[in-house]
Amino acid sequence: MPSRLFQLALRFVLPLAMVLGLIAYAVVPLVDNLTLRWFVRDLDARSQSLANALQEPLFEYIPQKSEKRINQLFDRALRDERLYAIAFCDPAGNLLYKTNTYPASLGCRSELPKNGRKESLVSLPPGSLHVSDSLLESEGQALGKLILVHDMSFIERRSADTKKYVIGLFTLLAIVISMITVFVAHLSWRDWIASVKGILRGQLGPHSQQQHSTAPEIRSLEGDLRAMLHEFNIERRTQDDPTHLWTPEKLRVLLHEELAGDEVLVVSNREPYLHARTRKGIEVQRPASGLVTAVEPVMRACSGTWIAHGSGSADKETVDRNDRVAVPPSNPSYTLRRVWLTKEEEKGYYYGFANEGLWPLCHIAHVRPVFRSSDWEQYEAVNQHFADAVVKEARTDDPVVLVQDYHFALLPRMVKEQLPKATIITFWHIPWPNPESFGICPWREEILEGLLGSTILGFHTQLHCKNFLETVDRYLETRIEHEASTISYGGKLTQVKHYPISIAWPEPNSEQPSVAECRKTIREEHGLPANHLLAVGVDRLDYTKGIIERFQAIERMLELHPDLVGKFTMIQIAAPTRSSLDEYQNFETRVRTLVQRINNRFASGNYQPLILKAEHHDSEQVTRYYRASETCLVTSLHDGMNLVAKEFIAARDDDRGVLVLSQFTGAARELHEALMVNPYHIEQSADALYRALTMPEAEQSERMRSMRSLVKDFNIYRWAGRMLLDAARLRQRERIMSKIRSHSRKSLRRVV
Repeated sequence: MPSRLFQLALRFVLPLAMVLGLIAYAVVPLVDNLTLRWFVRDLDARSQSLANALQEPLFEYIPQKSEKRINQLFDRALRDERLYAIAFCDPAGNLLYKTNTYPASLGCRSELPKNGRKESLVSLPPGSLHVSDSLLESEGQALGKLILVHDMSFIERRSADTKKYVIGLFTLLAIVISMITVFVAHLSWRDWIASVKGILRGQLGPHSQQQHSTAPEIRSLEGDLRAMLHEFNIERRTQDDPTHLWTPEKLRVLLHEELAGDEVLVVSNREPYLHARTRKGIEVQRPASGLVTAVEPVMRACSGTWIAHGSGSADKETVDRNDRVAVPPSNPSYTLRRVWLTKEEEKGYYYGFANEGLWPLCHIAHVRPVFRSSDWEQYEAVNQHFADAVVKEARTDDPVVLVQDYHFALLPRMVKEQLPKATIITFWHIPWPNPESFGICPWREEILEGLLGSTILGFHTQLHCKNFLETVDRYLETRIEHEASTISYGGKLTQVKHYPISIAWPEPNSEQPSVAECRKTIREEHGLPANHLLAVGVDRLDYTKGIIERFQAIERMLELHPDLVGKFTMIQIAAPTRSSLDEYQNFETRVRTLVQRINNRFASGNYQPLILKAEHHDSEQVTRYYRASETCLVTSLHDGMNLVAKEFIAARDDDRGVLVLSQFTGAARELHEALMVNPYHIEQSADALYRALTMPEAEQSERMRSMRSLVKDFNIYRWAGRMLLDAARLRQRERIMSKIRSHSRKSLRRVV
């Protein structure tokens, strides 16, 4: 049958090719001539229009002999891409003014005819030129003549295009052949399509009697199609099932079953473990970072490779010759690959562009972002440095790469250029601002293009996704499907989704001190009575966390309720951060000054209403404060999620305690039983704090149980699992579509 179809096709192709060849042979010269005449008329009209436009200023400049202005006038006129040169001659035939491109061989042309205009075509070394002379007269007296020279090379290009259009007549033949091919393919593929439908409907089992009727082209795809259906069914059952608890084991099973053991790489600026040189020797430390808190449990389950900046004083002493070290130190379960940066790179990329530019830009915390070209250059260089490390660490050409946060906005596209098959999941841990705010960034297009190298781009909330889609729509030419939340750019598709991040739900620990013990020891350590009311805040010493507004609310509460003076204390744990930046130094000074003023106002004896602990505390120490306090204050002015709120809830296994939560955090969209406040409204925050301190235990228990149930079910493993399930679905779909396209091409070749 293929031989017969080929013979039939030749019967159409050969006669049409001969006829169209003869037509083209006769028509092309005629079309070339018509095209030339049409464009010459067009250039004549353009020349006359331009001469009229230049006439008035030349009447003013030539009598004044203002050579500078005339040259400027000619240079502006040359911005027309077709205009090649301009010259002006006096009535005596002397060339007075000309542009640098004016051919010397033209000189001043012969006398003009009576109509005052003359056009001609000439051929010179620059190519074919159209030369037009125009007589300039002022009050009946000849001022001189203006010579306009147009480049006609574009006509040759248009002529070539015309030939292509003529050849395009062969598309008629292509249409005929296509119609025949589609018809024949339809007849040939009926069994193929029936087989696919049978699989999709579950009609073809492994021992089905219909197996013999499966089209040959589909047999090799049957397993992939079944796997895709299986993956879809699993996702549908588990994605939004709040009763299905995600655990490290479930995440490992997901990676094994759905990603078939695919390689997982994580990229972040902050490393999960650093080695520091101390008086006692080299010690392992955990950095104070919400990102590390969230992602580190996922890597333990994935057993992949974490690529991060090695910033510890003893980091280089503890890696192997490939800059790798197994972590956690006590029970290694994944590999940490450290990347080294110079002081200049760290200053420009991290402290400069990332934290003086992007951080305040995205948080809209009333701190002016600072953008420097030198910082941007370092940011580009470091992103490329990390992208090269990803490629070097990848053992396959299609790894799953989890890119973390605003430090690596350019990295997704850089990795995609070197590993086109990689599945890149980028998670933006901070807010995404509205298009107007983001437009402040001088390199906004480059950042958006870099992020759109991602296969999946994740944010904490739907609002941040919406802001991103609108920003892309404002500054890039893309195709956006708002309902599907996808962006098509450069032939690649990016899925934009919200994945609310969370924490690892703590396992029962018999060695952990009870709530009663924590309450007792914390108060004793600070010299407070057993019945003293405590509030706790845990933040980095950052201007986005609303620490100053929090302290002002405490001051206002003590003003409104003086009976609490001497009976209430706020303990603020504030880990120093980015202390080399002026904005953070100034902020720390303001915080300390405010603490001193409020304490001086309300202190009596050893009592102080505010205790500022501006130092790093490990997770066990922080948990003790969570369990010892009546309330936890999270008053961020703008935040992506803020995991402190969820950590406080997880620590309260006694179902007590009250969370006071800023409405400007991502956590506020989930933890509806918290006391919501606008941190800018000082009186509202003061009232919420007083309500938290005096809330009945029954109400505390009801609120806390509800929030604990939500945080337990929607934990960090669910966050990672949803992203990886989406990645697995996209990877499976791409593999199957690639095979289908390959089989389709083979089938078409056989049919034709």
